[in-house]
Amino acid sequence: MKLTLSWLKEHLDTTASLAEIVDTLTRIGLEVEYVHDPAAQLKDFKIAQIVEATQHPNADRLRICKVDTGAGELVQVVCGAPNARTGLKSVFSAPGTYIPGKKITLGKGNIRGVDSLGMMCSFEELELATESDGIIELPEDAPVGEVYAQYAGLDDPVIEINLTPNRPDAAGVYGVARDLAAAGLGVLKQKDILPIEGEFPCPVGVTLDFSEDEKYLAPFFGLRLVRGVKNGPSPDWLQKRLREIGLRPINALVDITNYLTFDRARPLHVFNAEKVKGDLVVRRARKGETLLALDGKTYELDQAMVVIADDNGPESLAGVMGGEVSGCDEGTADVLIETALWDPGNIAHTGRKLGIVTDARYRFERGVDPAFALPGGELATQLVMELCGGEASEWTLAGAVPRETKIVDFPWSETQRLAGVDVSQAGATAILERLGFTVEKNGEDRATIAAPSWRPDIEGKADIVEEIVRILGVDHVPSTPLPRAEGVAPAVLTAMQKRARNARRALAAQGLVEAVTWSFISKEEADAFGGGSAELKLANPIAAELSDMRPSLLPGLVAAAGRNAARGLGDQDLFEIGQIFLDPSEKGQRLSAAGIRRGLAGAGRHWSAQAQRAGAFDAKADVMALLGALGVATGGLQVVPGGPAWFHPGRSATLQFGPLAKSGIPDFKNKAVIGHFGELHPRALKALDVEGPIAAFEIVLDNLPAPKAKPTKIKPKLELSDLQPLSRDFAFIVDRASNAGDLVKAVAGADKALIANVDVFDVYEGVGVPEGRKSIGVAVTLQPREKTLTDAEIEAVAQKIVAEAEKKCGAALR
Repeated sequence: MKLTLSWLKEHLDTTASLAEIVDTLTRIGLEVEYVHDPAAQLKDFKIAQIVEATQHPNADRLRICKVDTGAGELVQVVCGAPNARTGLKSVFSAPGTYIPGKKITLGKGNIRGVDSLGMMCSFEELELATESDGIIELPEDAPVGEVYAQYAGLDDPVIEINLTPNRPDAAGVYGVARDLAAAGLGVLKQKDILPIEGEFPCPVGVTLDFSEDEKYLAPFFGLRLVRGVKNGPSPDWLQKRLREIGLRPINALVDITNYLTFDRARPLHVFNAEKVKGDLVVRRARKGETLLALDGKTYELDQAMVVIADDNGPESLAGVMGGEVSGCDEGTADVLIETALWDPGNIAHTGRKLGIVTDARYRFERGVDPAFALPGGELATQLVMELCGGEASEWTLAGAVPRETKIVDFPWSETQRLAGVDVSQAGATAILERLGFTVEKNGEDRATIAAPSWRPDIEGKADIVEEIVRILGVDHVPSTPLPRAEGVAPAVLTAMQKRARNARRALAAQGLVEAVTWSFISKEEADAFGGGSAELKLANPIAAELSDMRPSLLPGLVAAAGRNAARGLGDQDLFEIGQIFLDPSEKGQRLSAAGIRRGLAGAGRHWSAQAQRAGAFDAKADVMALLGALGVATGGLQVVPGGPAWFHPGRSATLQFGPLAKSGIPDFKNKAVIGHFGELHPRALKALDVEGPIAAFEIVLDNLPAPKAKPTKIKPKLELSDLQPLSRDFAFIVDRASNAGDLVKAVAGADKALIANVDVFDVYEGVGVPEGRKSIGVAVTLQPREKTLTDAEIEAVAQKIVAEAEKKCGAALR
């Protein structure tokens, strides 16, 4: 539903701003989907006059214009429009103005050696036309310096409302104004529609050809002839109003019906009386009948559809679209005005089956106001005679307007019970009466409420409460939690749920993007990642490539990265938190966190990346950041070279706490193993048909040690030493098969009070180092706590370090 602000104010006396109106509409349930304010888009375009236009010295088709913009000084503009000439008033845009038709921001230019400090604009450049032959030409009396949008009347915002199906009354501007008035944003302008007395009987009769059980299909039909009309283009105000909401003006008679469809939510239809043969019959379509409709298409009708027919056959598809044969054109002299009521369900069925979407169908299938059927015809007659002349006949009526009124016995306490809002009886009554309801007191706490004819959605007490609350404001409804049932545990997350939530945040903070993949993978993929056992095969897979439960999250992530790479997104950093399946038992289902990096480490395609692709240490950094965020103490964590078969044997490692189980296999069935990281094996990538290299990690959250219970919430004492730390380097000769991590652990344990950190800075094999041995250089940071260390004390610590390294790793100082 579209309307303009000026159109709305024809029915609503208000001083509210556009922002207030938009906010109020959404607040009362008429959600504003879009606001187009052309004045805001064109606020920088002003009326200007070309004082002088001379030929450009270096271009035949360009002119140098001296332009008066109303600012007191002439501006030089180079213009290529063929109609740029001295004395012309047009529209000027200064540098810095956004040109909507070209999607650019105008800057200062130099065209063929001549400076240009602005632009003279065309309708196309202002998005006011699809094409133009030159710059805009304005009348001589156009005021120089005034904003063009205001001068041209383009300062009327268009508001688009996303209506819910239960609000057919708001499918007209008048209904929207009524709701805003009820919300206290103004006063509704109510104008009486006076009936027009007929000068002569209507020469065309109407028959409703339905059985008693089918009368609901067309309960009412009214027809009136206006003869001697002069059809032609509708007046400018009407054409402008239709164009602003996206409708194309056709002629005065058709434009009047379109106008009333949007103004009063009252669809009507007009027939060219000269082309109607005999009387009209409203009936079901007959088998084999067709209709050439106003959209130029021929539709095959069936017996479920209702048509308006004359002696020649169907002339209109009831409530959906008229026929082309009896349509009104500029030669129409006598017009038949139709106003009718149709069954919403039948209209919806007909429109869907034929694929016809019209403004009339939109309103009829939701339910129009039955009481306004005849007044709407009177209003259409009034506009026809006002704009096209002529004299009207009496009405020919068939059927009767339904007079059923929905009555609700409403206890005022219901608002408090259903919505938790305490509204006084007087306040609720005022709201309902402004909406058109009739309220009669029925005891101390009850009222008899009659719904207005334009609200077919009102059925019971809950609907009355909804009307009160939406006008009062949903923000008045208190946020009240439901009472907890007896025996239900308090709302807390389990330790594993908290761990999964924290893992998601930690990995997202590392720059990885979360993905959700299938829990099922193919047999080949499962085999490549340690699965594929018969007990994990699905009995009834949804697809051949989704036949096995996944033993790891990595196949899904790698496949997702491959699909993205095939579509041009090569650099992918993804993670997933989800279940993996090691065996069919309950304990075989584990919660895992995995991530991959494919592409340049951290920088994507950038000159500063120096072609350094993500590797094992990038995956290790992600793992250590994850463990830190989860509060896992890494003091006893062992980083053991190598991993499962789907990781590269020389570029991967296993993370574990303590020794492995008897099997010695570093898989997740060993409780000591918490995860792996490194580069994926080319063989595993080949099974997924994905190009590498890809760095990956996977941590089983179930295998992580439980956090230690804290006896107190008091944070540990912060220890900051005022003394300067110092560093000493050591180079040790060890067996070639020795792990640097074991040496670091031994050195760090030599004096836990003074040694703050140990880093490996060098690993060397070659000249000067015996065969089968290697040199590992470590930097040891000492942090004094109480006093500055003397040389003797430093030497004593160094001796402890050498002795501990020799004792635990067989290392000799180089």
